[in-house]
Amino acid sequence: MSAAKLLRLATWAGVLLFATGAFAQQTPSAQSGSTGGTSQSQPAKKDKQEKQQDSSEPPTTKIRIKVTDPNDKPVPNASVYVRYNVSGGLFHKDHLSELSFKTNQEGSLKVPEVPQGKVLIQVIAKGWHTYGMWYDMDKAEEAVTIKLEPPPHWY
Repeated sequence: MSAAKLLRLATWAGVLLFATGAFAQQTPSAQSGSTGGTSQSQPAKKDKQEKQQDSSEPPTTKIRIKVTDPNDKPVPNASVYVRYNVSGGLFHKDHLSELSFKTNQEGSLKVPEVPQGKVLIQVIAKGWHTYGMWYDMDKAEEAVTIKLEPPPHWY
């Protein structure tokens, strides 16, 4: 046999051994869930795994935004964009993730959980100057009040 054929044969053997080893590791756990004797140890393992997953996720914050004019009257139907940094993982770059909302008749909205840290809030409303600012979110719940300014006068 040539060296190339031996190398291909060894590679395929390694792939098959790895695949059968992974399958063999999964099979007993699936079978133990169906038997009554080991089902009590299963939930304890799942609880530990869930706690480990929760601890690896960054802490989150819920944001309540209120958009008003200079006289503290609510600005309804304003477009609100919330941008925050999302880690890309081992081989990917970090990127900004964006959520977009509209304010209700009271000029407020609730943003679901976003990772704590720097968050960009931008507000665009017809007849008002565009607003944008970075906020440092470090609590579980944050309230942000934004006062829009009249647009600049154009000649």
